[in-house]
Amino acid sequence: MSNKSQSKPKKTALRFLREANFPKWYQDVINQADMAENSGVRGCMVIKPWGYGIWENLKARLDQRIKETGHENCYFPMFIPLELIEKEAAHVDGFAKEMAIVTHHRLVSKDGKLVPAGELESPLVIRPTSETMVGESFAKWIQSYRDLPVKINQWANVVRWEMRPRMFLRTSEFLWQEGHTAHATAAEARIETQTMLEEYRALAEDWLAIPVIPGEKSASERFPGAVETHTIEAMMQDGKALQAGTSHYLGQNFSRAADIKFQDADGGESFAETTSWGVSTRMIGAIIMTHGDDDGLRVPPTVAPRQVVILPIARDEDAAARVLPAVDELAARLNDTVAFGNRVRAIVDKRDINAGEKRWSWIKKGVPLIVELGPRDLDQDTVMVTERTDIYGKSSHSVDAFVSGIAAQLQDIQNTLYEQAKTYLDARIRTDITDREGFDAFFKKDKYATAGFIRAYWDESAESEESLKPLGVSVRCLPYDQPTEPGTCVLTGNPATKQAIFAKAY
Repeated sequence: MSNKSQSKPKKTALRFLREANFPKWYQDVINQADMAENSGVRGCMVIKPWGYGIWENLKARLDQRIKETGHENCYFPMFIPLELIEKEAAHVDGFAKEMAIVTHHRLVSKDGKLVPAGELESPLVIRPTSETMVGESFAKWIQSYRDLPVKINQWANVVRWEMRPRMFLRTSEFLWQEGHTAHATAAEARIETQTMLEEYRALAEDWLAIPVIPGEKSASERFPGAVETHTIEAMMQDGKALQAGTSHYLGQNFSRAADIKFQDADGGESFAETTSWGVSTRMIGAIIMTHGDDDGLRVPPTVAPRQVVILPIARDEDAAARVLPAVDELAARLNDTVAFGNRVRAIVDKRDINAGEKRWSWIKKGVPLIVELGPRDLDQDTVMVTERTDIYGKSSHSVDAFVSGIAAQLQDIQNTLYEQAKTYLDARIRTDITDREGFDAFFKKDKYATAGFIRAYWDESAESEESLKPLGVSVRCLPYDQPTEPGTCVLTGNPATKQAIFAKAY
């Protein structure tokens, strides 16, 4: 039994408009969904249970896939001796402005104030990334080709001092995973690089319902010290790009700096070929800016901390005596079912607050399904269901049909979120702009309704890429799906063989 009713959207103080001020909308969504808050340290945040719950579910899925592709988890210290980082000059240049340094090891009281004391002989860098520290260990672990490949991953926090912080997108401290591998040959390392980028694409599209464009970074956009950097680029609802995950082929750059050598099968000595790859809590920002609407957050069911919230409707004690046992039973039945390979995450909200306020609090949090059950529903053996993808339409279902169909309904919501985001992405990739005049005009408009990406031929010259800076535009990637015919560079008019994605970015 299922009957769907529709009502027109009501203007309410709870709604906030993306088009009016997208940065403010983003911050409002985080606040209203109670996901995170700024800490007492500028640039750092407190991730609250709802935001951290999304991260935990994302992490569980990715961790499973990392292990299934042959990697093992480990942990490295967060303090890195400065001399280790100095061994890789390109790495230092890339991170020098972002590094946080520990120079003292204690505090003493002086004139009523605590001041640093005990200066360290050698400063310690707080981990911005771990290639140098991992390289030191790999040099100890790897002696022979029989020791290869080494494939490890760690879940950790990193610090990159951020001057323009924005929660989840750019914070001085953030959470991530970083994978590091060493191989006997360049071919093996390149396969590893592509394997993990494909895992990130699958995570984004299949698990987070975020469509992405996979491709290779330009030389100036590469990870410091890398030979190649591969990326997945997503489009946010303001038309800007977000780098959602990267995988780096490092060649022998780091192995030579760290002296990661091994005896090969012919008895000679070779340097290992290494890779690194990672995604971070930035993905939560991607979820917000890809799926959120003017009523707040929308969370894909795969990673929603709660997939179903049941609201008991009882206006007196007699009604409560009937309804409360029924909602507990319904929650138990739902939690005993499976969706996306895991048990359904359903709870009963028994808070003693107004029912309308309670419902809106979950809408703003983006819970996929809100279920209401009152005395009338009990009499009819039905529940009233609201999908977060359509908060102004309610469906009446028999209890048994709702429970048995819960996995399919959650999958439908997941599919809807992806299809909406993919439609948005496809509609805002301009392929008809072929000269510099049209290129500049497009990005100078910078209007919410018309913003997006340009896909066009590019001659890959450093000079033309540098010319993009005044526009605040960058080359996001050279997509893997390239045309077979050459063309003309949109920036210079020179001959070009490849197309690039151009966009403003976070």
